[in-house]
Amino acid sequence: MTKYPLATSTWDDKEIEAIKTVIDSDMYTMGKHVAKFETEFASFIDSKYCVMVNSGSSANLLAVAALFYTKNPKLKKGDEVIVPAVSWSTTYFPLYQYGLKLKFVDVDLHTLNFDLNQLKAAITDKTKMIFAVNLLGNPNDFDIIKSYIDKTDIILLEDNCESMGAEYKGKQAGTFGLMGTFSTFFSHHMATMEGGLVATDDEELYHVLISLRAHGWTRHLPKENKVSNKSDDWFTESFRFVLPGYNLRPVEMSGAIGVEQLKKLPDFLKHRRANAEYFVNLFKNHKHFYIQKNIDKSSWFGFSLIIKPESNIKRKDVVEVLTAHHIDCRPIVTGDFTKNEVLKYFDYEVFGEMTNAKYLDANGLFVGNHQIPLKTEIEYLHEVSNKNF
Repeated sequence: MTKYPLATSTWDDKEIEAIKTVIDSDMYTMGKHVAKFETEFASFIDSKYCVMVNSGSSANLLAVAALFYTKNPKLKKGDEVIVPAVSWSTTYFPLYQYGLKLKFVDVDLHTLNFDLNQLKAAITDKTKMIFAVNLLGNPNDFDIIKSYIDKTDIILLEDNCESMGAEYKGKQAGTFGLMGTFSTFFSHHMATMEGGLVATDDEELYHVLISLRAHGWTRHLPKENKVSNKSDDWFTESFRFVLPGYNLRPVEMSGAIGVEQLKKLPDFLKHRRANAEYFVNLFKNHKHFYIQKNIDKSSWFGFSLIIKPESNIKRKDVVEVLTAHHIDCRPIVTGDFTKNEVLKYFDYEVFGEMTNAKYLDANGLFVGNHQIPLKTEIEYLHEVSNKNF
């Protein structure tokens, strides 16, 4: 029986040995393995600094929080932030939690990222930040986005949690904004049990991130830093609090696993892109489905299928058929996030009509892509879709 799961494990004996190394050291809290992973990941994406946390959601929280605690705060309560209508919930929640006003903009039905015309129209003199989301592995068109905010003080932040390894014109997604966030959850491009990262080239933000990650204290800051005047007295600096922080620290096992996973990431990405090439070749002219349009060099988190308007099939039936044939599928992230009851707590605006977000919310789904060859599974998906729709 052919099965097509949503995700498969990226681990082998190397990760188990890494865990055993940490167990043997009897030091489980954030330490040298996390620091090594941060350094090596920053090098991989060509970023100056990288801070590991316990999840991609925490990475978004930490990045948003940091913008409030630079010496000259980059954001304040009530500032307007433009977001796409389709993303994961924890793209939006930190913005609400810090009192920011969210302005929702529609997505493009084919790229699944910002509808760039709508984005341009939504930008006003009230706009303080654009939170770009690279969805399902697909980088945004950063040349166009940056042209919209050139010669302004509008901040660009990137949620790259679904798109590790994606590139736009030879530059890693997650490095186009002031900060970029990443996730190392099980079903993502590499897995560290739970985990996330924030990357930046800004030294002050890097120091703020370090402090906020662990209680807002000075303990982990270098002697020379842009947050506090740190003394040489380790005892008093042990419990000295300068920012209203959190405990978002990753465990040492996650850092050790990350070091091993990063060695494999280039091969993981190679297989994902080879799978995508095969998928696109089979489905690019499918009579019932749109597939995602690759903006540049996607890392192909998964493969989206959106029912074409002229088709007479229903998503409910597609889900039932795929499930009956052991093909895992899910909604395209949250679908149209503006439909959710949680928005009653937000300060927000829906800019224009969420035409495409609403359409994919009702007519879209995605299946998994993996770090191993999937030719058999993709052929099986194609056969099932042709036979049943």
